[in-house]
Amino acid sequence: MQEKSIVLTSTFEQEVHEGLTAQPKYLSSKYFYDEIGDKLFQDIMAMPEYYLTDCEFDILEHHKENIASFFSNMDKAFSLFELGAGDGKKTKILLRYLSDKKIEFDYRPIDISQNVLDQLEASVNKELPNVTINTLQGTYFETLADIAESNGRRKVILFLGSNIGNLLHPQAISFLRNIQEILNDDDLVFMGFDQKKNPQTVLDAYNDKTGITEAFNKNILTRINNELGGTFDLDKFLHWEVYDPESGTAKSYLVSKEAHTITIGKLDLEISFKAWETIHTEISQKYDDDIVSWLANEAGLKIESQFSDENDYYKNYIFKKK
Repeated sequence: MQEKSIVLTSTFEQEVHEGLTAQPKYLSSKYFYDEIGDKLFQDIMAMPEYYLTDCEFDILEHHKENIASFFSNMDKAFSLFELGAGDGKKTKILLRYLSDKKIEFDYRPIDISQNVLDQLEASVNKELPNVTINTLQGTYFETLADIAESNGRRKVILFLGSNIGNLLHPQAISFLRNIQEILNDDDLVFMGFDQKKNPQTVLDAYNDKTGITEAFNKNILTRINNELGGTFDLDKFLHWEVYDPESGTAKSYLVSKEAHTITIGKLDLEISFKAWETIHTEISQKYDDDIVSWLANEAGLKIESQFSDENDYYKNYIFKKK
C-alpha cells in the first residue's frame, strides 16, 4: 500500500480513506445508498426472506389506532420526525390514519439520500395531499440538532426498520442519549428492534439466493469506482454474512477472493488485498426485551409501550424521557 499527501474534501473521501487503510479494513454501510442502492434496498424489502419489512407492516397496520393515540396525546399538535425515512411505505400507514382522523401534525422525514427524499416528497404530495411534509437531508447525528430546533410543537421521532441495529451497543446507547437530550417530557420515540430468532432465518434475510443483498453490499465498491475513480473488480469479492446467536450480531463482509491491488484515483491511493482478506461493511444487531430495556435505561429513557407481530419476530417500542 502506497500513500501520498492529498487533501480529502468530503466525508465520503475521508471515511473511505480511513476504512481502507485500517487493519482490518472496513467501510460504512451508510454509503450503500445512492440512486442504485436505494432501488436495491427497496428490492430487498420486497424479498420473502427479508421478514423485517412485513413484520413492521403488520405491526403498524394492526396497531395504528393505539399507536396514533400515543402520538396525538389528547389532540396536541406534533411534528413527526423520521430518521432514515427511505421510501416511507410503512410510515404512510400512520400518515394516512392520522390525516383521516384530522389529527394536527406535520411530517419531517430525514434521510442521507436526497434522491429518496425527493421521491418520498412527491409520493406523499400525490397520495396524501393533506399531509404537510418538510424533508431534511443528512445523517442521523447531523440532523438531531435540527430536530432540537423544531417549531415548538411536541416531537415524535420515528426510527423504523431496526436501523438501530446498525450500531453496536455502546454506539446505540450514545445515539439514544443524543435523542434523549433533545426530548421534552411529553415527546416520544417510536423505534423498531428486530428480535433474536432462529439463526437460519436471520442469515437468509441477509444472504438471499437471488443475489440482491450481494449487489447491495457491493454497491459501496461501485460508488467508490464511480465517484472516487476506483478500480475495484466486483467479481473479485465475495459477499459473506455471519450471525452470532449469543450476541445477536449479524455482520456483512466483502471478502477478496484473491491477492490483488486496486487504486482510487481521487484519493491518490493504492490498496493491496491478500487472498480472503475482508472489508467489514455492516452490522445488524438483534435484540430481546432485556437488551432493549437495558439500552433504554442506560440512555435515560423508559419504555411506555411495545407492539409485536404475531410471531414475535420484531417489536416496535415507544420510549419517553425518564
